[in-house]
Amino acid sequence: MHELGPAITQALHLLLSGDTVLWSIIGVSFSVSLRAIAIATPLALAAAFVLAYLRFPGRRILVTTVNTLMAVPAVVVGLTCYLVLSSNGPAGGLHLLFTQWAMIIGQIVLCLPLLVAMAHSALQSGDQRAWETALTLGASRLRAMRTVMYEVRFGLLAAIIAAFGRIIAEVGCSMMVGGNILHHTRNIPTAIALETAKGEFAQGIALGGVLLAFALLLNLALGYAQGSGRVIP
Repeated sequence: MHELGPAITQALHLLLSGDTVLWSIIGVSFSVSLRAIAIATPLALAAAFVLAYLRFPGRRILVTTVNTLMAVPAVVVGLTCYLVLSSNGPAGGLHLLFTQWAMIIGQIVLCLPLLVAMAHSALQSGDQRAWETALTLGASRLRAMRTVMYEVRFGLLAAIIAAFGRIIAEVGCSMMVGGNILHHTRNIPTAIALETAKGEFAQGIALGGVLLAFALLLNLALGYAQGSGRVIP
């Protein structure tokens, strides 16, 4: 316990002094995860809408598969991506292993099932007649889809926040496909794991504080949007 106080003090100093190593790690983490969620979100919302509003053979099997994939550990996703992207893998010729794009691919695979499942649940909780009513009134399929999604916008926003929270805090996949290279692929979770293993707690505390503060801000923003009855601009 006597080491905790100095470690917290040093962590605050690292954050406030603009430590280049610390902020490089933070920058990599948010850059990778924001790009991953930006790519995954439209794909997941489209898939969730199809599963919620269209009827076709095998739909229930797909829903069950998506729900099952949510439970796949990050390290298993990382291993799969590693095997695919390694030099002997089917995508080895792209030379993406140990790059930020490998991390982005891994995080997309990791968050897609969660996004699809939560968005599907949100869409099913809405008024199922909105889709048919919009089409009856002459709206295009795309516009009708946007109308339905607007009705359950807060549920979809919560799904996106939950998915982003999962990928920015995961360590297994990022470590395996990124390689934890300083200034290149070292992100917040992998840096915390590394520094804790070395017995250097100040940087880990600082980075953990950044994650906690960001999670708090996201949830406050979601609560504000729900309370005001509108989506965050």
